[in-house]
Amino acid sequence: MKPTKLFIFPVILFLLASCSGNDSDYDATGSFEATEIIVSAQGSGEILSLDIAEGQTLQAGEVVGQIDTVQLFLQKMSLESNIQGVRVQRPNIGAQTAAIEKQIQTLQREHTRTQNLIEANAANKKQLDDINAQIEVLQKQLSAQTSTLQKSSENIYAQSSALQIQVAQLDDLLKKCTIKSPASGVVLNKYAERGELAGTGSPLFKIADIDNMYLRAYITSDQLSGIKLNDSVTVRVDAGEGDMKSYPGTVSWISGKSEFTSKTIQTKNERANLVYAIKIAVKNDGFLKIGMYGEVKFRNLEGRP
Repeated sequence: MKPTKLFIFPVILFLLASCSGNDSDYDATGSFEATEIIVSAQGSGEILSLDIAEGQTLQAGEVVGQIDTVQLFLQKMSLESNIQGVRVQRPNIGAQTAAIEKQIQTLQREHTRTQNLIEANAANKKQLDDINAQIEVLQKQLSAQTSTLQKSSENIYAQSSALQIQVAQLDDLLKKCTIKSPASGVVLNKYAERGELAGTGSPLFKIADIDNMYLRAYITSDQLSGIKLNDSVTVRVDAGEGDMKSYPGTVSWISGKSEFTSKTIQTKNERANLVYAIKIAVKNDGFLKIGMYGEVKFRNLEGRP
């Protein structure tokens, strides 16, 4: 009996040590997530093409589809025609005031000639006064006509500018009918197909940046005091066959409020009633997947019980 007891006691100690060691292998666990973007239609009309497939990798700004633009293009042509029609109505101020300016110039020459005759006692002053009166009347007419023509020109210019703004709006709508990927990433879901009618704001596909993943984990208030933003941590995931794969990570977000522990949240201290959510940024080498579980070890907490 004694040898049996001596054999069992070391085994128990080994198991306890193993359990204690595993308990300190990680400080928190969580699942990976990525920044997801739902791309919606910015124009309305028939989808002429949407050349994407779930799992396809897209680059930022890559053209992936097209919405019908025929009606928008016809509206633009109509507006451009109206602009041309409005512009030809702008008055030529110089041409329409040339006759009055010519009369004023003639009277000014006559004024000079009469002034010389008066000095030579060959004309009377009344003739000079009559010429001055005629020049004054013509100058007032010229000023009034020029003002009227300028106002007319400004009004026509304003009409033309308003139409040009409408053309710019149509150009923007035409541009938005070209479907582009707003960011680099992988297509997670496709919500529309070629031939369907798209409305402004209707979802077309969902894309996620899986090159930069985030591990969302939960920590206790005791751990919170030893963690701050931009801390370097070690993230590990199951690589299969009992192996673990490690990644360097950085604490990118810490929740400002606590929440009650739910059954799905795993922390180092399962007895904690309140936990804080954190996000750890991890550069993905292609192995990490959305929803995959991972463990995190905080370097600032090493050596803590």
